[in-house]
Amino acid sequence: MAKQSAAVAGVQPEPASVVDYHLVRAHALHRLRSGACSEGDLCDAHPELLRAGREVGTALGEPCPVCGGSKLALVAYVFGPRLPAHGRCISYATEKAKLARRKGRFTCYEVEVCSGCGWNHLLRSYVLQPR
Repeated sequence: MAKQSAAVAGVQPEPASVVDYHLVRAHALHRLRSGACSEGDLCDAHPELLRAGREVGTALGEPCPVCGGSKLALVAYVFGPRLPAHGRCISYATEKAKLARRKGRFTCYEVEVCSGCGWNHLLRSYVLQPR
């Protein structure tokens, strides 16, 4: 599981705005290990998400929960006013901090992705707030 927090990345999420998806992640992995679903059902990352994981993602330094490889990365996408409809992939903590200071409500979605097997899962979402 990813351990990097939003506060470490230079942004303080609103306490009431954080939605953590670790239980959903654990359930998906349990279903895989019990044979209720296949690896192909869970390892279906979009090619752009795989590219973002390789090129701008933050290495998590822990093995992929599916393939055991070391290519697990955290990718952050921010959605809000005056951003593209598909959001903006954030590659630096300073970018996130700048967006947090702008007017409007910006929501960050953090996804873990393995560029080896294609595993991907939404870990958390939160509203950006300046520190």
